[in-house]
Amino acid sequence: MGTPSIFYAGEPEQYAKTVLMPGDPLRARFIAETYLTEREEVSNIRGIPVFTGLYKGKRLTVTASGMGCPSMGIYSHDLFEFLGVEQIIRVGTAGGIHPGLDVRDIVIGQAACTVSNFDYQFRMPGRFAPIADFGLLKAAAEQAEKMGLTYKVGNLFCADYFYDDAQSLAEWRKLGVLAVEMESAALYTNAARFGKKALCIATVSDCPLDGKFSTPEECERDFTNMMELALEIAPG
Repeated sequence: MGTPSIFYAGEPEQYAKTVLMPGDPLRARFIAETYLTEREEVSNIRGIPVFTGLYKGKRLTVTASGMGCPSMGIYSHDLFEFLGVEQIIRVGTAGGIHPGLDVRDIVIGQAACTVSNFDYQFRMPGRFAPIADFGLLKAAAEQAEKMGLTYKVGNLFCADYFYDDAQSLAEWRKLGVLAVEMESAALYTNAARFGKKALCIATVSDCPLDGKFSTPEECERDFTNMMELALEIAPG
């Protein structure tokens, strides 16, 4: 039976149980072409490529989420509900907020503070707290130690906007939030909704409060530590 998804082509058996999911379609292609053997491009709708292949004998899928909770919400929903995916590991970039972070450090998102209204659709009698899967979180922290990476585990701020006219990041810093990005809350909420697993691993591409920034080319291709970290812990 074909998938009812209008955003993905192919059959569920063409998708691995574990998906690595950057925001950028070009980063997804880079990961697949750099690390996956016997890879197959199983879908490419709306400019979002999907590759399934092998990493050290593990069958994995790599695709992209696009930017923001609405886009992540759509793509992760269909992967979880229609295509048999059991876990999604986001490998993206984030803006460092915590004063102890620098460009190229890695942040592992334990939970996601958010201003998004993504969770309103579930009509909860309060606000849902989106959190990562503990097994994936623990595995990522342990593997980061083995790899000798500079990393922190903690809270993310998931925003619905990239340009913050209110300049609110300093307020999130007061509460110890590590970094800002735009997809984790939707990913963690959808994983909870479908009884699946999710984790956000992000490389600090800039520290806006401290005036430190990376180039677009570096963001697309150079942040390989987080890619290799995710590949190592990904369940096959």
